[in-house]
Amino acid sequence: MVKSTKVTNSIRALRFAHGEMTQAELADRVGVTRQTIIAIEQSRYSPSLEVAFQIARVFGVPLDDVFQYPDLEQEKS
Repeated sequence: MVKSTKVTNSIRALRFAHGEMTQAELADRVGVTRQTIIAIEQSRYSPSLEVAFQIARVFGVPLDDVFQYPDLEQEKS
């Protein structure tokens, strides 16, 4: 069984906010497979830093608007 990462993302929402972009279209623009986008979007896979920046660049937003990492203090509560 694949363990989910703690990194969450807003890729699905960003795709729909950008003209209902498909996973395949995003994959083509970033240079990865559609399966990679699916895995990232479902938090089953954390992208490399380069791919993360490329995804943010496609949407024209800062990296923090695409990917979120929970605050360790909030996790302990």
